[in-house]
Amino acid sequence: MPPKEGYPSGLQIDGGPAKQLSLRADQDKDKFNSHVTIGTINFYMIKRADKFALRIKDAKSPSLLEFHGLKWFELNPVYRVIAKWTPYVPAKSVSLLTLVGTEYSEPVPGFAEFTLQGKTFRLEPVLEDPNNPKLFFILRDTTSTETTYPACRFLYTAFPNHGVDQPGELLLDFNHLENPPCAYTPYATCPLPPAGNRLPIALPVGEQRYHK
Repeated sequence: MPPKEGYPSGLQIDGGPAKQLSLRADQDKDKFNSHVTIGTINFYMIKRADKFALRIKDAKSPSLLEFHGLKWFELNPVYRVIAKWTPYVPAKSVSLLTLVGTEYSEPVPGFAEFTLQGKTFRLEPVLEDPNNPKLFFILRDTTSTETTYPACRFLYTAFPNHGVDQPGELLLDFNHLENPPCAYTPYATCPLPPAGNRLPIALPVGEQRYHK
């Protein structure tokens, strides 16, 4: 219910004046969730499995003000490979575990097979949004023991050259491996890599650990 004295000056919901309504919180998806803002504070409801939480962000938080920059390996063209793309017909799904102990299902349209260091490996991406032509790879390699974020790194790629539902080729540029949000805050709910995406090789490219 609205407070008797009215909403605080400057309080907005989704860019408009605050009013009584139900805040949108989609299951495991936050893109369209309702945002409440006042001053430098922005927060929204998230839903993970049967759990709800508030995700609160402050544009003037100490973490942002004390941000000391990202660390990246040197670019290495050896880790820019063309992979063979094989679709799953029909597409299958994978249950992704998260750092907060929940899990959710995402579609897996196929797999990418590539060769590095004389050996062949396979990675499965998930398709987060059918309307966004990107594949999302959640993976971990052996650099995670020392120089990269221990839980995982993310790699986003374009679709294969013949689309996700036809055999073809896919560019995997591991120089673009990036840290997940959980590498910077203990309040993130990042997915963990499926068993098949835990590579027994080192990928000394992409983003390094932020925290020691």
